[in-house]
Amino acid sequence: MSGGPTARAPAAATPSASDMLLTVHSVDLLKSKDGPNRREHHTDAYFSDNLIIRRGQTFQMWIEFSRPFNPKSDSLQLQLKLEPIFSSSTGIHISVPLVDILEDGRWEMKIVEQKDKRVRLAVNTLPTASIGRYKVTVESFSPKGKLLFPCSPNDLYMLFNPWCEDDAVYLDNEAERKEYILNSMGRIYYGTEQQIGTRTWNFAQFEQDILEACLFILERGQVAKTEWRDPVIVSRMVSALVNSNDDYGVLIGNWKDSYEGGTSPTAWSGSGDILRQYYKSSGKPVKFAQCWVYAGVTNTVLRCLGIPTRCVTNFSSAHDTDLSLTTDIYIDEKLEIIKDKTSDSVWNFHVWNESWMSRPDLPAGYGGWQVVDATPQEPSQGSYRCGPTSVSAVRNGQVNLKFDTPFVFAEVNSDRIYWQKKPDGSFSQVNVEKSSIGQRISTKAVGSDARVDITHLYKYPEGSWEERTAVERASRFGSKPTLYPSPTGNDVSVEIVMDGAGPRIGEDAKLSIVLKNKSSSQRTASLLYEVMVMYYTGVLKTTVKKDRIPLTLKPQETKTIPLTLQYKEYMNHLVDQGALMLAVTGRVNETQQILATQFNFRLRTPDLIITPQGDAVVGKELTVKITFQNPLSQVLRNVLFRIEGLGMQSVRKIAYGDVDKLATVTLTEKFVPTVAGPQKLLASMDCRLLTQVHGVADIVVKPK
Repeated sequence: MSGGPTARAPAAATPSASDMLLTVHSVDLLKSKDGPNRREHHTDAYFSDNLIIRRGQTFQMWIEFSRPFNPKSDSLQLQLKLEPIFSSSTGIHISVPLVDILEDGRWEMKIVEQKDKRVRLAVNTLPTASIGRYKVTVESFSPKGKLLFPCSPNDLYMLFNPWCEDDAVYLDNEAERKEYILNSMGRIYYGTEQQIGTRTWNFAQFEQDILEACLFILERGQVAKTEWRDPVIVSRMVSALVNSNDDYGVLIGNWKDSYEGGTSPTAWSGSGDILRQYYKSSGKPVKFAQCWVYAGVTNTVLRCLGIPTRCVTNFSSAHDTDLSLTTDIYIDEKLEIIKDKTSDSVWNFHVWNESWMSRPDLPAGYGGWQVVDATPQEPSQGSYRCGPTSVSAVRNGQVNLKFDTPFVFAEVNSDRIYWQKKPDGSFSQVNVEKSSIGQRISTKAVGSDARVDITHLYKYPEGSWEERTAVERASRFGSKPTLYPSPTGNDVSVEIVMDGAGPRIGEDAKLSIVLKNKSSSQRTASLLYEVMVMYYTGVLKTTVKKDRIPLTLKPQETKTIPLTLQYKEYMNHLVDQGALMLAVTGRVNETQQILATQFNFRLRTPDLIITPQGDAVVGKELTVKITFQNPLSQVLRNVLFRIEGLGMQSVRKIAYGDVDKLATVTLTEKFVPTVAGPQKLLASMDCRLLTQVHGVADIVVKPK
């Protein structure tokens, strides 16, 4: 409403009102949260008081003049300007003319109501408009000349529009739009395919300063404003800018043991704090992230800008460093893993995002869900980014389609190949596992907290003709296209089995090695097993137990060898997430068959138990108890709790101090809910010795 005319009407007396200059006295952009603009554009949840609209949809505004508007002799125009902050590239300037009848697909406006000196306008925007923060100026024309009225600081924020059929991000299902655009709470899955863990994440896309932070991130990309209309380019930019590897982006990754000077990746439980920190420091990268943090923040940015997006976890996710489209494990003559040669790693899990959009840059049929991954694994066209990659292209092995399809294909569908060193120094292929990579690909269900398995979207059933065809089609483009011979005499199988949900941290871990002799002759072998502590990225840290077992199997016999890893054997070696791997290798003496398998497991951590005391009512103080039991026979030092959600606009941090061995801690915290309806309260614990400890409570807040 502030701002004024840049020119003044002459003070001379005039014979009639119509002969006077048409001066704009005020402009009302009807930007209140509960007004029709914000409601109809599905932007009423944003904390901001600005006019936030979605492209391809009409919005309304009032203008008050110095005299009544005369349609015969007066006219109006809106000037919208999108100007870059950090780069010298040209911005965008749009003139919106006044017309009698509005037509779709054009920048136009029409007077829909006139009251004395005020007019109400309906303004049409294009479904292909660039998103961003536009400066608005009203231009008024009369026979006496033209005047300009800048509306700043009342700028207009334009977003993508999944409700508009002509928008590239159009999604035709209201329940999915509610989930993938409007839901600010989600779930992220971690662990291993046998032990799937869940954590709730506060995307916080509507919280204070988050929209401004998201546009600030796009500005850092220094891409021409004309490109801001294209969700393919915007999502690719975001995948580069959420990591700080080569462009001063949002997050610094850290997969080591020490998080000195930053926040441990497992301690974050939402994106709001991270994005506000980055924005308020004018772009100083935030420490520290691992894959789920990158994915949580990417999800926030893309949902905030209006692109339907979800977090997806791939279990046993391959990191193919040489684009062979296979995951290669090298062993020596004694069957020990050659650790410095095995550069491809298999991550226990890897979290990325999928965004929904059409792909006019690809052949028909490859629109829909696209993988967007901000975790910096490999450079793509000179910068650490990945995607958008068509999920359909991955499923069909069409690795020649852009962007980064070979890399994503290998993550979900490569074959794990064991190579053994020969006396002359060369390597021969001794074992192939065709279905160990890309398991139980998971995302949160629409409208509930259930987990949905979407593996079928990425690949045909393992071993089916379509799946093998896709792998072979893809491998033709790989750097080792002539594989797939197989050794003879595979009549002994080896498998590793774990009971139930698996061991808890602080307890002994019990596993079994199960061998089957499928032949009608006796088989003898020597087995080597090794238990290694590893990072969830598949990088090995240290061996905690190792032994050889001689073995005799009668014809058709199945033998189970129990294996116990004691707490005292691993307690001083664990890294984040309590991830361990059991590797078993062996050679069958009679057939020279090589046995090789690996099994990843994790030590489960306790939850934080959150219990509200009494009813939650808007504006009334609510007491909440948070309980935690230390499962370790070790003291936890410098414990910090972080709490968010329940409509709070920031994260509450509680520096608790030390927790005794096996002790129980109870915190009592008070909150005043501000928003009615179903809410979540999240808590996480930051502690060097014990990570991935978190909890969530569903709280229904009653209105006053």
